[in-house]
Amino acid sequence: MKTIVVCSGGLDSVTLAHKVAAENQLLGLVSFLYGQRHKKEIDFAELSADRLGVPFLPIDISPLGALLGGSALTDEIAVPDGHYAEESMKLTIVPNRNAIMLAIAYGIAAARGAEAVATAVHGGDHFIYPDCRPGFIQAFQTMQDLALEGLAQIKLYTPFITATKADIVTTGARLAVPFDKTWSCYKGGETHCGRCGTCVERIEAFALAGVADPTKYQDGLYWRQAVVRAKTSGVL
Repeated sequence: MKTIVVCSGGLDSVTLAHKVAAENQLLGLVSFLYGQRHKKEIDFAELSADRLGVPFLPIDISPLGALLGGSALTDEIAVPDGHYAEESMKLTIVPNRNAIMLAIAYGIAAARGAEAVATAVHGGDHFIYPDCRPGFIQAFQTMQDLALEGLAQIKLYTPFITATKADIVTTGARLAVPFDKTWSCYKGGETHCGRCGTCVERIEAFALAGVADPTKYQDGLYWRQAVVRAKTSGVL
């Protein structure tokens, strides 16, 4: 399928871009600036597009993002430390983020003759992000089928929808993804913090997959404490 990948520059979406390039026809990577504090992730998305030899399409929706306040990713709210399963991680929800981004990506895909839009939502996202769950994906596909009826038929490709982060690391290792050229940390510092939800999930995934993690972390040990706390509290 001729496919456009929504790529943030993170481990999941860069691995997806490599998977699509290996198995389908990758038309380009679409990335979004929405006012996120970790906007440096976009640089890693561009590196991925250059590496794969496809167009990089950055979309600036930061004026819209400014209206979606109340999230630790876009507002003056501290990014919480801990496991993604913890209730505090709801502070990282940006309302309707995936719905907005995917709708734009579908418009680009229709204009460019693509047959699919790919996004790297996965099983670990289901804890707190409603627009990463299978029900949302199915409903969005139905909506787009109606929105583009008679104009285009575009599939929403989500191969990781039931996969774990460790599964994605395993896939990335098989595809020789340069993991050190991806960015996950929500705090957007010089190096990964090792303590926010996405850092904890990233470190844990490499450990579970048995794959060497090339990432530099400010705190590479905290994740074990976060996992134990999540299990003890019954959220895992």
